[in-house]
Amino acid sequence: MEFELLDGYLLRGTPQKGDVIRAILALPVPAPAGFYAGLRMLGDRTPDLSLIALRLVLAGKKADDEAVVRLRSLAEVARTGGSAGAAARAQYFAELS
Repeated sequence: MEFELLDGYLLRGTPQKGDVIRAILALPVPAPAGFYAGLRMLGDRTPDLSLIALRLVLAGKKADDEAVVRLRSLAEVARTGGSAGAAARAQYFAELS
């Protein structure tokens, strides 16, 4: 699965969350049904933490509190841009590999 839309939203804020959620729901992705039920019910009100947890699960990682908070922190720094943002973006992808 391509994660460009989801990563783009988390790291840059684009595309819009609703567009990302609609794209995720349109794909046959092997993720826990609970995530998809939540996305369908909440739509663009889905918390970013849920999207981060989904991203971890789809990468085959454990979506525990520590991992979600760490990835959220990296995404927040990545959105600031500059060299710190680039470093955070690289670390974000390293965490998911």
